[in-house]
Amino acid sequence: MKCHLSVSRIESLLFLLLIIFSKPAVSQVDYPNKPISFIVPYAAGGGADSRSRQIGQQLSQLLKTPVIVENKAGAGGNIGTEFIAKAPPDGYTIGMGNFAPLAINKTLFKTLRYDPQNDLLPIILIERGPLVLVVNPSTNYQSVGDVIKDAKAKPGQLTFASGGIGGSHQLSAELFKQSAGIDMIHVPYKSGAAGLTDLMGNNVNMMFDQMYSAMPSIKSGKLRPLAITSKTRSPLLKDVPTFTELGYPQIVVNNWQGLIAPKGTPKAVIDKLNTVVNQILKDPKMKDFILEQGNEVGGGTPEDFAELIKSESSKWSVVVKTAKIEPQ
Repeated sequence: MKCHLSVSRIESLLFLLLIIFSKPAVSQVDYPNKPISFIVPYAAGGGADSRSRQIGQQLSQLLKTPVIVENKAGAGGNIGTEFIAKAPPDGYTIGMGNFAPLAINKTLFKTLRYDPQNDLLPIILIERGPLVLVVNPSTNYQSVGDVIKDAKAKPGQLTFASGGIGGSHQLSAELFKQSAGIDMIHVPYKSGAAGLTDLMGNNVNMMFDQMYSAMPSIKSGKLRPLAITSKTRSPLLKDVPTFTELGYPQIVVNNWQGLIAPKGTPKAVIDKLNTVVNQILKDPKMKDFILEQGNEVGGGTPEDFAELIKSESSKWSVVVKTAKIEPQ
């Protein structure tokens, strides 16, 4: 049987195929063609906010469109992260995805109105930074061994500060407790800065703090660093050992953050944002911003970032459950 197609019908079919197969390319070329909202799930003035504004400014320049940074703080980062998750998946709402909302809060909170694994798409890791265990220099603690010895002699009496329930400050200390087999009391504050202030006032015994926050007080002699949670020593604290060196290889903690988008955002958009932010992270000025705080520059593929989130979620769910941490 012979099949007869008119010239006009063939042309129509070819035109239809052209439209179908050209859509991804067109969407990629057209993006962005209006302002982008960049959501920060924490208050203005903090580390996540300042880094978001630095990234947002360069994104705006490279994409040639306004990038508007908006702070939506509260509930340990859940409010802003939920906002990102429930935004239209068109590439015009993106945001900063952080350690706690992406890897901790699903285990920590009884009800979470977004699923970090299923409602969000990782774009790129921006940075990760270790924490440092610090004490008041007026104490007799000269090493981690001194802290462990005293904690075992006084179970349930030593105290550690944090910037709130379930954050990297507390979780680092809980991992330390579990690894060293000691019992200490958690004293949560409204912010990490408030915890450091009380530590310098000798009202608590110790604190795991982010390097960028602790470094000014370490340099001025107001705090004594005992160990760092990175795999290798920091160039900024060359004389401070890692927990791995001290016999606790499981105490490797990084407070990380990266760019995320709502699930359903076109792959072409995710790939374009990934390419542009990789370019931003190679800029010497941006690298200096990150490295001078003792952090590690991120980068890589969306899949790399997704794997980090997955492994961190698995690790910290065990720590949270073992410590029986519950939000207040």
